[in-house]
Parts: sequence; structure tokens; C-alpha cells
Amino acid sequence: MAKEKCTTTWNKTGDASTLRHRKICPTSEKTSSTPLSKDRNSQTAGHLLGGDTQSSNGTCGQFSKGNVSNEPPSRVLLLLVLGLSLSTRLYKITEPPHVCWDETHFGKMGSYYINRTFFFDVHPPLGKMLIGLAGYMTGYDGTFPFIRPGDKYEHHNYWGMRGFCAVLGSFLPVFAYLIVLELSQSHTAALISATLLIFDTGCITISQYILLDPILMFFIMAAVLSMVKFKQQRCRPFTASWWLWLVLTGVNLAGALGVKFVGLFVILLVGLNTVWDLWRLLGDLSLSLVDIAKHFLARAVGLILLPLFLYVTIFAVHFVVLNKSGPGDGFFSSAFQSRLIGNNLHNASMPEYLAYGSTITVKNLRIAGGYLHSHWHLYPEGVGAKQQQVTAYLHKDYNNLWLVHRQGDNESRSGTPDLVRHGDIIRLEHKETTRNLHSHLHEAPLTKKHFQVTGYGINGTGDTNDLWQVEVCGGRKGDLVKVLRSKVRFLHRATGCVLYSSGKTLPKWGWEQVEVTCSPYLKETPSSQWNIEDHINPKLPNISLSVLKPHFLEILLESHIVMLRGNSGLKPKDYEMKSKPWHWPISYQGLRFSGVNDTDYRVYLLGNPVVWWMNLASLGLYLIMVAVASIALHRGFSLSQKRIEHSRVLKREGGLLLLGWLLHYAPFFTMGRVLYYHHYFPAMLFNSMLTGITLDVLFESIDLLLRPPYSDWLQRVGLTVLLLSVLYSFYLFHPLSYGMTGPLAHEPGSAMAALRWMDSWEF
Repeated sequence: MAKEKCTTTWNKTGDASTLRHRKICPTSEKTSSTPLSKDRNSQTAGHLLGGDTQSSNGTCGQFSKGNVSNEPPSRVLLLLVLGLSLSTRLYKITEPPHVCWDETHFGKMGSYYINRTFFFDVHPPLGKMLIGLAGYMTGYDGTFPFIRPGDKYEHHNYWGMRGFCAVLGSFLPVFAYLIVLELSQSHTAALISATLLIFDTGCITISQYILLDPILMFFIMAAVLSMVKFKQQRCRPFTASWWLWLVLTGVNLAGALGVKFVGLFVILLVGLNTVWDLWRLLGDLSLSLVDIAKHFLARAVGLILLPLFLYVTIFAVHFVVLNKSGPGDGFFSSAFQSRLIGNNLHNASMPEYLAYGSTITVKNLRIAGGYLHSHWHLYPEGVGAKQQQVTAYLHKDYNNLWLVHRQGDNESRSGTPDLVRHGDIIRLEHKETTRNLHSHLHEAPLTKKHFQVTGYGINGTGDTNDLWQVEVCGGRKGDLVKVLRSKVRFLHRATGCVLYSSGKTLPKWGWEQVEVTCSPYLKETPSSQWNIEDHINPKLPNISLSVLKPHFLEILLESHIVMLRGNSGLKPKDYEMKSKPWHWPISYQGLRFSGVNDTDYRVYLLGNPVVWWMNLASLGLYLIMVAVASIALHRGFSLSQKRIEHSRVLKREGGLLLLGWLLHYAPFFTMGRVLYYHHYFPAMLFNSMLTGITLDVLFESIDLLLRPPYSDWLQRVGLTVLLLSVLYSFYLFHPLSYGMTGPLAHEPGSAMAALRWMDSWEF
């Protein structure tokens, strides 16, 4: 196949001050170069909007979007956008000089990385690792405790972590400018999008603190920009620039997912775009199957294998750095804990297989399921049988110890003890109180459909309700029970229920420990699965637990299971009201970052209402404009090349941004976990870019109503009003980002009272 030559042409597109730079790559020598006439406009429009065979294959269809060589971004405009972004984000970056909102979590986690202390979080580690690195590089020593919002930083060097997040947040308007410029070929559309983000109080606030959100949004926008840039290289497949943008797309996808699982949404966006691109490639008859296979493999490597490798590498670094025992130990299995320096299981030795006569601790496998525990206290009157309490305790304690006995056998045998096997019937005796683990048909204290679990008997003497059958999950009769590694269930012989940690906290009479029940529902879940952690039996040889340590893939899988369970179980903080997705686009309610009264330095996360409501209105306007353009084309109206270009930009490029908005917004309606206002910000980025394109096309279409120069004047007036509205609203609402003092907005004499446009705003 002969190598194609691309010619460059310049043509005006209506606005006397705007030039469109096009690069035309003929698909073959037979392609006609006859100028398009008006009576062929509808046919051309169909080619542009639906029948375009152009794709990233090196064969460029005439006048298709893929052939447009981008109008180079103006360095002056780009520097202006960057300068305004940095100045609005870095202004008053050290204020307030105390912990704000979720800095309690992510600042503390940055400290853990500096101190190499293991912790648990529901998000992947990249964002916290970068925060810790930024703190370390700017002189923070990792000693500030980050206990609660409002704690003074005092002499601690916190500005580096805040500044790092603010700098990444400053690139969001820059990325928006470049993305919209690539898609629309219009500096006006790009500047509108950038302006909306620069002067949005919400984007400023969320970028100024030690949070994951600016890091996440940086990678999301960088991935979208790289994807768009890659699409623009379709005339030059497999060149250095083509590979560069493909690889950068993969790198940024890994970065987005490595910060939060929300990064899956931008992966889905890129994935759908890639599938469509490959589908069009498959229909290009000028390509051989070998060429198509090369394109497929290149994308598989750049967009699947590379991001997966980088994502796994992030966790490998995470596990290597956090090698000391810390507050996250209890969320993970005993085998996982054995690899942490300072944990009692690290470099320990004990018998490998469970045996009769052993003293053990039994740990539940659910998050915060706790250790099987008992104590001298009884259940109170009216709570089942008034017998000894059995609970799950989250900390290591002497009252977690149990003795393993045969059915009806209190004495350990001489010589080597027999090993416990799958299917054996045993009795567990609490070492401190000598009462047996027991269940009966009384209802559990909190989980009423489950049965109560108690301690019963004296000196190991009880009844048949003390017998439990050991089941190794996935095992067969006769399989041995392995310390740390085996997942075990305890089936109650008399009632047929299974020992269960509900995760519910008992009242004060239960010392606020976790409820243990016997569940009649026998489905295998982490709540009904246990493992043997401590194991003492002097009659058995000990082995080093290092041989039982899980390998990397096992701890990688376990960490993801724990993260996903933790994410789905998130509950709102006591002082916060949870938010609903329909609240977000209208800014129904913000988030209090700092301060609760008139003496505090208050910061309130709320988007600039003019920007957010303009974005919301533009969604409806966009759909109307696309419908009108589609009807006009379908009815065969004679349209100018400019109108056809606008229709294409709206339908294809605007459609890409609308899809990005939907993918980052709609899934939250299906989530059962607690949701907050800040979850909408990635979707808001796509909405703002779509607003830029929509309003630009709207202003460009004024000449349908008025002739020049009146249309040009009205266009300039519209842009001026838009800019002044955004700037003035930013001037009004900037105290929300940079701090307020004095009476609250709903109190008499407040300077903010006039800005409380909705009763649900709490600043």
C-alpha cells in the first residue's frame, strides 16, 4: 500500500478572526478532489456524522475530523490559563492552619508512608503515596497525628502536601483548554471551558487541601487529553508521536485507577472509544488483517497490559514501603499480618496444623470481625438466656484464648496429639472461665433472626449444645486444619447454624464489643469464616510462620477484597449529612470543610452557582441543538460547510464529553454506600468542557438570525456577559473557598446572608 501524502489547506469558517487549519489525506489516487457544492451538502453531512470511514489507521477520509491538524494552542492564552489557575489555587494555601475535613485521613496516611507504618484505606494507594512523598520532599517529618478536624498544625510543615494537591488541581483548567481545543478547533470554546473551571469556587476548594480528589481528577483529565491527542495521530500510525500518546493514555489510566476506584469510569470511556475505533478499522477494506491485528495488539499493550502492570507495580511499592505493623493489621488475615515487622506473628513459630489439646485464638475473616472472645460478664435479663457473654473483640487479649477438645473428652492424650480434620466434632473451652462455646434456640441480642451464642458449663462440663463440627472451606473429609491459612467454619451440631460475627456493636452491657451469633443461613461469607491465628501446643513441633507467609498475588487479591468490602460499608460521619446524586448538579448542598460557628475560620465546599447552573442549562441546550441539527440534516436542508462542521463538533465531539459526564455521574445512582457532594467533581469537569463547545457553537450560530456586522457584535456581547457573570459570581462567592468569619449566613447581621440563595446552603 502506497504511503499517503497529506496536503494542507487554510479556509475561513465564518468568523473573520478565526482560521481552520486542515490537513487532507486522500484515501486513494481515485478520490475526487472536486470542491463540494451546495446541492451535495446533505450527502457530505451524512459522511461527516455517520458514514465516515476515517479511523486511526493511517487512511484519512476526505474532510473527516481525523484529518484536522489542530490549530496550535496560543502560548499566551495557555500561559494565561496556567497563571490564573495557579494563582487561584495557591492563594492562601496555608490557611486555615489547622486540619480540614478529610485531611484527618489522607494527611495521616501520608505520615504513615513516611514512617513506613501499615494502615488500611478503602482506596488504592497511589494518591496517598504521592501525598506522603510530597510531604517528605518539602520537609514534613510525619509526626503530626491528624486526630480530628480543627487540630492546629503549629510548627509542622504541612504546606508541601497542600501545595502539591493545589498544583495538580491547577492543571485541570489547562487540560480542559487543550482537550476542548483539540475537539472543537476553537480557542473560544477552549477559553470558555477553562474560565468556568478557573473561577469555580468548588474546584478551587477541593484543590487546596490534602485530599485525593485533585490527584484523581489530574489523571482523569490527563487520560482524556492523551486519548484525544492519540486520535489526532490517525494519519501517522505507529510513528513516535502515535506511540507516545498511546502510552501516555495507558499511564494516566493506571494513575486514575491507582488513586480511586472511580478511575474505572474513565477507563470505560477510553475503552468504549477504542472499541469504536477498532470497529471502524475492521471496516476499512484498505487494511489487511495483519494491519488490523497490529492495531489491536498495540492498543492491547498500551491500554490494557501497560496500565495493569503499572497498577500492580503501585501495590508492590505500597507493600514494600509499609512493612511495619500498624493500625491496619486487624483488617487483614493472620497470614497477611505475619509479614509485618512488629506484629506478634512476624518471625513467630508455632505448630503448623491444629490439634486436640491446643490453645488457640480464632479470628473472623470479615472486616472488623474481631477475635472470638468471652469474659465473666453475663447477658442481661431479657437478652436470651442469662449465660456468659461471647463476643468478638477487635484487639488481642488473654480472653481470646480457647482450648480445643474432642467430643466429650476433657483430657489431652499422652504422646503426640491427634490433629483436627475437616468434619471432626469438637468442643471449644474458654481458657479463662472454663465455659464451653455454646448455642441454643434463643434469639441473638441484635440480629433477631440468628441464635444466641454463650459460654456454658463449669470446668468444661456442659451439654450437647457445646458441640461444633469443623469445616475447612473448600476442603474434603479428612483434610487438616492449617494455622493462618485455612478458612474454617464451625457448624453447631444441635441447631445446624454456623458461628457468625455480625459486625454489629453491642450496647454498654456488652462493653461495645462485636456481636457473635449462630446463623441459620449457611451460605459461606466472610462473617461465617474464621481462621486459627495463635496456636500453642508443646507436644507438637513448631515451624517458622515465614513459610506460611502469603505470596504477592495473594496479598494483592486480599487487599482488593478488603478495600471493596470497606468501600461498600462506608457510613457518614456523625456531623455530616449524606448527599444524593440528584443534589449535585444543582449544588443543593455543599460540604463544610472547616468551622461550625461565627468565631471559626469557615471554609465551605460549594461550586460557583453561576457556573454550575450554567453547566446544567447547557446540558439541555446541547440536546436541543443536536436534535435541531440532526433534523435539518435528515430533512436535507442546504447547509454551509460551517454549519456542517458545527453539527459534527456537536454530535461527535460533544457526544464524547456527554458520554464522559454520564459515565462519571450515572453509576452513583446505583451505589449503596454513603455519597458526598465531592463525588460529582469528575463529572463536572466533562460538563464544563461540554458547556464550552455548546456555547461556542451557539454564539457562532447567531448569524442565522442577524447579518454581519450585527451578528459579530452580538457574539462579542454574549461572550462579554458570560465572562463578567462568571467573574462577578466568583467575586461574590470567593469567601467560601478562601475563608469566612463572623455570623453564619442564616444569622442576623451576616455579611453572607445575601448569598444564601438556597436554604440548604450552610455557610
